[in-house]
Amino acid sequence: MTWETLLNQYTVLIDRKVKGYFETLKVKAAKYHPFMLKTYENLEEYVLRKGKRLASCSTLLTYKGYAGGVDEKILNVCVGIELYRHCILLHDDLVDGDEIRRGGKSFHNLFSEVRDPKFGEGVAVFMGDVSYVLSLETILNSGFSGEALHRAVELLVESYHEVNESQVIDLLFEHKEPDVEEWYVMASRRAASLFGTTILMGAILAGAPEEDLRVLGDAAADIGYAFDIQDDIIDTFATEQQYGRPPGGDISRGKKPLHLIYALRLAGPNELKIIKGIIGKGRITPNDLETMREAIKKTGALKAAKEESLKHAKKAKELIEQTQMGEESKEFFNSFIDYIAQNLDWYK
Repeated sequence: MTWETLLNQYTVLIDRKVKGYFETLKVKAAKYHPFMLKTYENLEEYVLRKGKRLASCSTLLTYKGYAGGVDEKILNVCVGIELYRHCILLHDDLVDGDEIRRGGKSFHNLFSEVRDPKFGEGVAVFMGDVSYVLSLETILNSGFSGEALHRAVELLVESYHEVNESQVIDLLFEHKEPDVEEWYVMASRRAASLFGTTILMGAILAGAPEEDLRVLGDAAADIGYAFDIQDDIIDTFATEQQYGRPPGGDISRGKKPLHLIYALRLAGPNELKIIKGIIGKGRITPNDLETMREAIKKTGALKAAKEESLKHAKKAKELIEQTQMGEESKEFFNSFIDYIAQNLDWYK
């Protein structure tokens, strides 16, 4: 069974639980202010847009891999994970100035268009913070208790600290040329941290052996690195039809994904001039983007980044196999890792 089949199967359960949670939240909000009711309606729509529940399904399937089944407690935790994931996306969309998220308006745009940009930005900042608090509250009230719950919440707090640091470093990269080591510092606090939190949370709450927790932490980091490198390549090399939004956003903002760091290091004088002339231009033209793609490929940077992603994917699969996790859960993660690796073949 592929990871997407399993994801679709368990997404139905998670979405049902998320909808129930928001129904309760909206009833409470309606009692004290109509605008807060509208705000939670918008937040519900934003969270439940069609998309992969990869973060919460990672928690659920790791838990099932050790506990042997799915229960209401872990579904409550999955609601918290979705709130956590989306509190990050609300702020991410705002900082990057993104107008679209999964086929709909970004959260700040939902409110900016009703009143003005300042209002929309303010609502997104505060509702991102609210979503984080609600995620903690939901997990604390999930039905788990004791040391396992304490460790799970500590993981989430640490991850939120790290992901915000990654955003700060990523902003810095718009104004400097980082080296590969700096990129890894940033990336260790991005997808690697998110996968580490969601996978380990499920394992901890299911009572997984301590040795497995260590191995899963290493595997999650490798999954995160492989995913980030692949995701950044997609942003540069995918078509708008493949990507669901205009590609090249990172380059237009002056961000420095790993393949671009390699390109800046490997480029000859002509390619270097081309690359530096396009990075951070704001809205880049299709011709600019194609010129950048050719320059990156010519330097060998695309090939080097793909090889780095594949290295992490291979290591992650080896580590997953070392654990005592159930076969269905192993199959989910191995299939997902294969998907990351195979996706790289689209871009040559």
